[in-house]
Amino acid sequence: MTADDLTLFKKRLAEHGYQVTKAREATFKLLVSAEPQTIREILVKAQGVVDRVSVYRNVGVFEKIGLIHRVHIGWKYKLELSDEFVGHHHHLSCLKCGRVIDIEDEKHIDDFIKEVSAKFGFEPRRHQFEVDGYCKDCRS
Repeated sequence: MTADDLTLFKKRLAEHGYQVTKAREATFKLLVSAEPQTIREILVKAQGVVDRVSVYRNVGVFEKIGLIHRVHIGWKYKLELSDEFVGHHHHLSCLKCGRVIDIEDEKHIDDFIKEVSAKFGFEPRRHQFEVDGYCKDCRS
C-alpha cells in the first residue's frame, strides 16, 4: 500500500461523510492484499489489531461507499479493494477450492463489452467479469 492509497481512502470516507478512525484505517490496511480475501481471513489478520465487530462494521461501510467489492465464488464471496486501488481486472474463481485467479488479458474482454454495448446503444458505467468453474488442480 502506498501513501497515495491511504490519502485516497481518507478522501473517499470524507466525501461520504465518514470520519477516519484508527479502526477504519486499520481495517483498510488489512484489506490490502495480492488476492481477494474471505471475511474469515481478514478477521484472522485483525486479531490483536481491530476487534471483530469493528471489522464487520467497517467492511459494511467500505462496501456501501465503493471502497471494496465482492468477488463471487458460487454462493460464497471474497472481498477486495475497488479498482481505484488495485486497477480494473477480472477473475476466474474455483468453485471447489475457492482460488481466485486474476485474468491477465483485459483488452479482449473490455473490447467485447464495448462492442456489445455499441450494438445495443448502451452506455456502460462499470462492469465485473467473473467466471466460475474448476481450476486445473481441482479438475484432476
